[in-house]
Amino acid sequence: MRSMFTPWKIGRLAGIDVFLHPTMLIIPLLIIARDQGPVALLFTAIVFGCVVLHELGHALMARSYGIATKDITLYPIGGVAKLERMPRSAGPELLIALAGPAVNLALAAIAWPMLLLAEGIVPWEFPLAVLDFIVWVNLGLLLFNMLPVFPMDGGRVLRALLSSRVGRLRATEIAAKVGGFIAMVAGVYFLLHGMIVEVFLALFIFVMGNYELLAVRVDEHRRRQAEGWPAPPVGYRWVEQGDGLWRLVPSGFANGWKMGRPS
Repeated sequence: MRSMFTPWKIGRLAGIDVFLHPTMLIIPLLIIARDQGPVALLFTAIVFGCVVLHELGHALMARSYGIATKDITLYPIGGVAKLERMPRSAGPELLIALAGPAVNLALAAIAWPMLLLAEGIVPWEFPLAVLDFIVWVNLGLLLFNMLPVFPMDGGRVLRALLSSRVGRLRATEIAAKVGGFIAMVAGVYFLLHGMIVEVFLALFIFVMGNYELLAVRVDEHRRRQAEGWPAPPVGYRWVEQGDGLWRLVPSGFANGWKMGRPS
């Protein structure tokens, strides 16, 4: 039995199903309620078209590393490419995270010269306005997604850059703390200025960052158990140091001691 919140399949790109979440109906309803007309609907469709291509960039880069994408789903706050798994290595994660913003940069780079050329040839303002919008919406998506807020692209880039030095788990903890702080500050600012939708966006990012941090912790714990690592003594925990090194530290503390992987 289908739920009223079950996403609707709207197409397939590069062998990946694209879905539209029912909450997306909020956007056209708001446009109609504000009497903004079909032009607003067209520009909204352009935004989400660029979002789909952004997510497709992530998906295709992941595919090059043998990681499949289950689907791409559009929500009112953006799109999500559901990868079957995230790469453990820093290099692939970095390239996968950068692939989406790279698509937006490429779209802006294509539309900009087209706009300059059309300004001297096309006598109608509407096509010029569309090209101008494509340029700026893609630059906006690029800058927004590159904010160091985990688990957005910028936060994943930060984790990938840190992973080679401090290990995946510690890098995730740092990225989640940085992203959580930025999300909280932004959320308070939005709340004080009555920007309710943006408040929910900041809250969603904060929650998702902590959810993924928990998932990484569980994954690391299971991996250590599977490889036969000894359980830490009461009051202590294993902390990944990077380069295959782990340390046993008191819970709630982090020090600079390195120790080899336990046997």
